[in-house]
Amino acid sequence: MPRVRTAGDLPGLPLDRYEFGGTDQKNLKQARNRLQQECMRTLGFDDFPLDPDTWGRTEMADTFTMTMVFVSPYGTLDLDRARRWGYGPDPDGADSSAGEPRPKGRDLTRREREALNGSGPGEGGRMVVHGRRVPEGGCAAEATRRTLGDEADSMRLWGYVSGRTEKIDKAVAKDERVRRAFADWSRCVEDKGFERYASPAQAFRDKAWRKGREDGGTHRTKRELGTAVADVECNRDLNVTGVWWAVSDEKQRADLRRNKPRYEAVRKDQDRVRAAVRETLDGAGAGADRQ
Repeated sequence: MPRVRTAGDLPGLPLDRYEFGGTDQKNLKQARNRLQQECMRTLGFDDFPLDPDTWGRTEMADTFTMTMVFVSPYGTLDLDRARRWGYGPDPDGADSSAGEPRPKGRDLTRREREALNGSGPGEGGRMVVHGRRVPEGGCAAEATRRTLGDEADSMRLWGYVSGRTEKIDKAVAKDERVRRAFADWSRCVEDKGFERYASPAQAFRDKAWRKGREDGGTHRTKRELGTAVADVECNRDLNVTGVWWAVSDEKQRADLRRNKPRYEAVRKDQDRVRAAVRETLDGAGAGADRQ
């Protein structure tokens, strides 16, 4: 069992290799942007941007940003963050944005939006632009099909592993070893003078921290900051995250053995998508992006 005091101490889990990582997600978005740009240009939209502001988010982001912070089932391990921000987001850090980076390209015209989404007037159920029929679902859907494949493949690619992980996490939470670790953690936090919670995730979700806030932040009261620090200190001292990881690793390996053909199908989907993305990005060459 690993001794886990910081996020850097946390080893990977078996199912990680069946999900796309950050680089995969970035490359996929770039490839889809290129394909939808190519599609739009074939319809006569010659200056269609590579990274369009599809929902007018640039203007919205200037006036309001909703920040969400994710917490793992075993809680958090960042003591410095707990001392400064409690259970809320760091307004000056990487989580101060609403998720995706803001688009670089301009906002779209009504006609461009219609062609991109396949939602404008057409003939025989299909939109027509400049005498050319728009692909079913618009150029955005066409770009998705060319990278992810048909709907069944896409659902398996994005849904199977996440669904299995959710079920496994529930089984891990019920495991006696994890329940014992959480009980020890709960007593530790209480011994430090704070409320007794059933788990680190429950402490994070205490409604008192965010009551009356609409931006995803917390009030950072003395009690919130103290609880967050005690949470992390007890987690580290009792190796709660290490216990969670060990049980998760065990159950994920067992699930892989039981469902090997389905996981391998997901792996093949990943390889196919990566090949399609590579082909698109390689074909784009090294020229400057047209915005």
